[in-house]
This record gives sequence, structure tokens and C-alpha cells, in this order.
Amino acid sequence: MMSLACRSGALTPYFQATNGSLKALASGTFNTSENVKKALESRTRPYVSGATGVRFAHTDIKIPDFSDYRRPDVMDPNKSSQESSESRRTFSYVLTGATTVVGIYTAKTVVTQFVSSMSASADVLALSKIEIKLGDIPEGKNMTFKWRGKPLFVRHRTEKEIAVEAAVNLGELRDPQHDKDRVKNPSWVIVLGVCTHLGCVPIANAGDYGGYYCPCHGSHYDASGRIRKGPAPLNLEVPYYEFPDDDTVVVG
Repeated sequence: MMSLACRSGALTPYFQATNGSLKALASGTFNTSENVKKALESRTRPYVSGATGVRFAHTDIKIPDFSDYRRPDVMDPNKSSQESSESRRTFSYVLTGATTVVGIYTAKTVVTQFVSSMSASADVLALSKIEIKLGDIPEGKNMTFKWRGKPLFVRHRTEKEIAVEAAVNLGELRDPQHDKDRVKNPSWVIVLGVCTHLGCVPIANAGDYGGYYCPCHGSHYDASGRIRKGPAPLNLEVPYYEFPDDDTVVVG
């Protein structure tokens, strides 16, 4: 309670807590409102007799009513809320489950749209594959195509080249790999024309092994695209390809 020893004067009206009289909650005698007013005007402390601790209640405060937010099953104070706990628990489970399903579906839709926006467009996908007519490549020759911005070597091998590459001892190879593991059709070798040393473009039908030769640093590859001599650490890369028919190959 605000001390009654506060100064009076122009601020006296603002020290009043209520518009009406106050009701004492404890025993004791307190001066009347007129005496308090006179005491404030005379700048003297009002006289309190009896108990010095006096409490007052503001009886004009309304208690909030939360009935609109309570469930009807628990409104009756004489009825145990345990009787309706099962129905209330079921409602909570159903609401939680429905919210979870909607949230998961929304997240899935957002992620799907986000990933789809990052996927390649139709024109880019069209360039991801290349179809080559094998009938245009004579036996013993190599043709170079552009695929995904890189040179693509397609070699039509002779029977002699097939036999020579199949008989190579794997123990002599820096990157051991059998010829049958690098080709789907022994007559055709399809590799990327990028040297595994520093990314140069090798020359076809050249080198000590009759396959590919990189003049930049002297890497020699055989007719299967395997490194045989020079600084290159790995064989030429074999892309994914398939043969729709005997005269066509699709790379990519």
C-alpha cells in the first residue's frame, strides 16, 4: 500500500487507488476519508489506532470467465473429469494425427516442387544422350563425337585387335581391367576422349599400342582404352551406353 507519508498538493488526486471507499480486511481502526483528506492537506501523517497492518480489497474487479474455452464434459464441478477422459483423449489423438498427416503432405509437396525446380530442363535432357549410327564407322577406324561438352571416341575394332586386347596380362597393367569388362560388344569400344592425366584430348589410332596417344605428356593407351605407358594413372573412362539394335548405340 502506498505510504500515506507522500507529499500532498497538486498530485494528491493521483494517489487515490479507488473512486470509492475501501473496505478493511483486518481488525483495526483507521481514520475516515475526511480525516485522511485533512491530514494530506495539512501535510501531516494520519493517525492509525490499533493494528498497523491494514489490507483493503478492490471489490469491483470481475473474475475472468473461461467457460467458452472449456470442454462441456468438464464444466460440471460435481462430476469427475476422469469419466470423460477417454473421449477427450481420443479427440486429442485424432487431431494430432490429422495435423501430422497434413504437415507431412505439405512438406512432401514443398520438397518435390523445390527439387523439380532444380532439375534439368527438356533441352538439357535432350543433350544428355546421343544416338550414333554404327554403320557409318568402318572397321578399324575411330570416330569422335561431342557428348556433354566432351569428346567421345567410338572405335570399330578388327578381329585382330579384339584378340590382342583379350590376351593382355592384367599383371602388366597400371589400372588392371579386362577387355570384356570394358565393352558390351567386342567389336565396339566407346570411351571418353579425355586423358586421365591432365584432361588433354588423345589422338586415336596412335601410340605404341595402336590405341590412343596423348601428345601433351606422352600417355599411351591400347585399343581398349587402358593406360599402358606414360604418366596417366587410370584407364579412359567408359560412359554408360546401350545397343537398341545392331546398328545403333545410345550413349547416356
